[in-house]
Amino acid sequence: MITVDVELGDRSYPVLVGRGARHRLAEVAPHGVARAAVVTEAAIAVPVDAGVPQETFFIDGGEEGKRMETVEDLCRRWARFGLTRADVVVAVGGGVVTDTAGFAAAVYHRGVAVVHVPTTLLAQVDAAIGGKTGVNLPEGKNLVGAFWQPSAVLCDTEALETLPPREYRSGLGEVAKCHFLDPRGDLADLPLDEKVARCVAIKAEVVASDEREGGRRAILNYGHTLAHALETAGRYDLRHGEAVGIGLCYAARLAHRLGRVDDDRVKEHDRVVAGYGLPTTLPPGQDFEELLVLMARDKKALRGYTFALDGPHGVEVVRDVARTDVAATLLEVAA
Repeated sequence: MITVDVELGDRSYPVLVGRGARHRLAEVAPHGVARAAVVTEAAIAVPVDAGVPQETFFIDGGEEGKRMETVEDLCRRWARFGLTRADVVVAVGGGVVTDTAGFAAAVYHRGVAVVHVPTTLLAQVDAAIGGKTGVNLPEGKNLVGAFWQPSAVLCDTEALETLPPREYRSGLGEVAKCHFLDPRGDLADLPLDEKVARCVAIKAEVVASDEREGGRRAILNYGHTLAHALETAGRYDLRHGEAVGIGLCYAARLAHRLGRVDDDRVKEHDRVVAGYGLPTTLPPGQDFEELLVLMARDKKALRGYTFALDGPHGVEVVRDVARTDVAATLLEVAA
């Protein structure tokens, strides 16, 4: 079992990575909790035992479940259950579950403890770590949310063994992102537990330096500006990690257009993303104008277009990118 600590002072917490990590739930739950509200999807067959009386609350699967109506429904059911601030919410599932249950825990009684048990690679290396919770609006992804750090995260790699190949590959989009945030280089050859732990450690270090995304933390959204636009558009058959793969290749070309990286770095992005079996170009049928509008709504944007972009000092937040450059680079990644 590998333990990675997210260092946030009195809000610090451990992330346990390895086979069977979920069986440590009773050990890491906040001391003295009386009950547990387990939030999951019906299709997720990963049982957990909090060591206290518990009740399971199911939410809709997929992005359809990640909305304000789900948060209200959870809070109302918790109220009928009698959940108090002396209890704990346990989120068991992928990023939709951890994002949604975490947000509901943040606002119910103005904050109830939450432990995440991520069951997808995507959630283990990214979504469940760092305390960013939230849901979507029709106008964009993750536009409503809160920072609410978990009490612990249990990344049970045993749960990944039954993932459908495409779901597992989607998680590799976030692993590919970590390749470009980690000065130690490629993650591809690491054993699974070490790969997950390395990604967690990368995110933990960034979160510890900028918990509430005042600046540096936005680099964790590398590749996500276009990815979120593709997901919000809804016309493309793309999983999150697949969209991130395209977004990474797009961001590399945009950085090249702005003189931040050379041709070799662009080729490295294509090689790494393709090496994980992810797409590197836009799917057919794209609406460039729609994507331009959606990218302008990205939550990093304060004015104009804002991107996390690679450069001589690594990935950095770059603001006020010209619309002409954003649009021209879309043409470069068109299939």
